[in-house]
Amino acid sequence: MASRPDPSRTSQVSLHRLGVMCGLAAGAGLGAAEAPTKLVTTGLSPFLISLGMVAGVFVARWTVPMVLKGSDYVWADLRQKPHLVVWALLAGMIWAVANTLTVFAIRDVGLSVAFPLWNTNSLVGLFWGWLLFRELRAASSRQWAKVLGGAAAIVAGACLTALATSHQSGGEVRSAAMGIAAALCAGLLWGTMYIPYRKAYISGMNPLSFVTVFTFAELGTVLALALAFEGGVQNLTAALSSARPGLFWLFLGGFCWVLGDLYQQYAAKYIGIGRGIPLSNTNQLWGLAAEAETGEQASWRSAMQRECDRYGLDPVQVASALRGDDPLASRSSGRRWWEYLVAAGAVGIFVWLAMYAERPQIPFDGVWAVLLSGVSVLALVASGVVLYRRTRFS
Repeated sequence: MASRPDPSRTSQVSLHRLGVMCGLAAGAGLGAAEAPTKLVTTGLSPFLISLGMVAGVFVARWTVPMVLKGSDYVWADLRQKPHLVVWALLAGMIWAVANTLTVFAIRDVGLSVAFPLWNTNSLVGLFWGWLLFRELRAASSRQWAKVLGGAAAIVAGACLTALATSHQSGGEVRSAAMGIAAALCAGLLWGTMYIPYRKAYISGMNPLSFVTVFTFAELGTVLALALAFEGGVQNLTAALSSARPGLFWLFLGGFCWVLGDLYQQYAAKYIGIGRGIPLSNTNQLWGLAAEAETGEQASWRSAMQRECDRYGLDPVQVASALRGDDPLASRSSGRRWWEYLVAAGAVGIFVWLAMYAERPQIPFDGVWAVLLSGVSVLALVASGVVLYRRTRFS
């Protein structure tokens, strides 16, 4: 008689595939978000560009979770795990500094060079996942070979792109060196930022709740940087006014970042930061799409139990959340009338900025833009549908 399939094993395979889809969709959203940062080549301050993007991120990150799950759900999740609020704020501050560094990197070495350099965050995230959250523990040598092989590919690609910028002279060499340093520091910060991510998700927190707190820290940090380096409130206000034709594109980039980052959060939740983050960077696909084996999954559960013991969480409820279930859904009371006003206000901000938008004076290939936008939208929508059907955005 044929043996029945293990239900937990079937569920895990489904969640693994879901995590891979979310990681790839994240790559599409995060890649599209970087395009508006090219406005730095038109003379806009990196701090101003980072502030414009983060303002768009703030608007979207408040709106999207509320539309998908409702404010009651988000507050219930936060009240149940209050110790994670400070970790979300820390992650937002780290993100804000790293995002500002990427603008400097793009200014000095260009997007095509800076992008693979800061994608070394995959290596940093992989290390923290192994050290702190027992990822890749008890994995087979074959799994290790796949993961480390992909990691070596990232390092080699980053070194080659950095070498390509060294064939310059004088001030260009110094500028390129600063750009490379900025990109690598951004990668280090972003890789470290995934520690709070994973800590939240092995505790059963919904990614939508996490990013709601996250966004306050990122906006506050970037605003403080902009005020300090732009010369105060008056100078910053004047700079924002003069940059108004480009603010719509920065807000739009921030919105794309929110979509990509949300998928990245779900990837980190369901397949870990060691696999999810490289997938969201669309690197290491051949190695890290491989599913965690039984021994490694047991190590993940050990890390989850550690968090439950430390903070007094219910292991059954946390395990349920990690399986894609939604224990808090029955406790929320549906939508509030004012949530629709918030969503309408967010849309209104984008419409208002679009009225003043002008085509930026940067090189632009319409055919490639349409093609890449179509692929990105398809990936985001398809993954969103699967994520909703499987977990209801849990």
